[in-house]
Amino acid sequence: MERFPEYKGREFYITGESYAGHYVPQLAHAILRHASPAINLKGIMIGNAVINDWTDSKGMYDFFWTHALISDETAAGINKNCNFTAAGAGAAPSALCYDASDEASESLRDIDIYNIYAPNCQSEKLVTPPIAPSIDNFDPCTDYYVEAYLNRPDVQKAMHANVTRLDHPWSACSDVLTRWVDSAKTVLPIIRELMKNNIRVWVYSGDTDGRVPVTSSRLSVNQLQLPVAAKWRPWFSSTKGAGEVGGYIVQYKGDLSLVTVRGAGHEVPSYQPRQALVLVQNFLTGKALPDCKECEQD
Repeated sequence: MERFPEYKGREFYITGESYAGHYVPQLAHAILRHASPAINLKGIMIGNAVINDWTDSKGMYDFFWTHALISDETAAGINKNCNFTAAGAGAAPSALCYDASDEASESLRDIDIYNIYAPNCQSEKLVTPPIAPSIDNFDPCTDYYVEAYLNRPDVQKAMHANVTRLDHPWSACSDVLTRWVDSAKTVLPIIRELMKNNIRVWVYSGDTDGRVPVTSSRLSVNQLQLPVAAKWRPWFSSTKGAGEVGGYIVQYKGDLSLVTVRGAGHEVPSYQPRQALVLVQNFLTGKALPDCKECEQD
């Protein structure tokens, strides 16, 4: 604020996806407690968000079964042997639960869990993207381009990275994550406090993501037990003509909205950029997502 006084008092919003379901509300909470009113925080928006451990896990396996990715037997084994609420409270899963979870993982081995209908990358050795990529067509090999790029010595030098010369390449994920135990198991109390302080909260979910699917988001939001302010309805990516269904929205009292994005995976803008733009624009302006009642006639 001291360096850029022209921004003082401007509305401030925070957005993010996936594990940002934790650190976006946590950052907003810190601002609310320690930097308000200097920072004029107005809202947060989190997508396919990790919010509440046990509902996230249960919703994931529910999604697998309802989308025909796992067998009835595997689903029954999970429902019988996995106590999600106990695991969410810190209890270790049983051996039978692990076995059933392993069966589910095996069933999804050849599926992109971040978009269950997306094609797989056919060549993991690709290191450069197409000459003329299109924002309308998601490239399933993107992760491999990034990994190859960030492992280039000249790139690491420019970023002042890997100065200790590690004996293994950089990768987006590693076993370190499975040994990390400091993550909060839920941010629902924080979301409640944000709402009590009139902070707008939008939880959006690409409906083809299997990692933190829409079923998880719905179960997590339902834990808040909020009264419905505006019932479930479709929203549209355009108000021109008949419009295109962009997804669905339900609004709750306290200024929380749950929004689905039709045909989008874990990273919504990567798969459905048009719907993502409409989503962000309406979130920032505080307007309702387009309803077909507002559609213009050709």
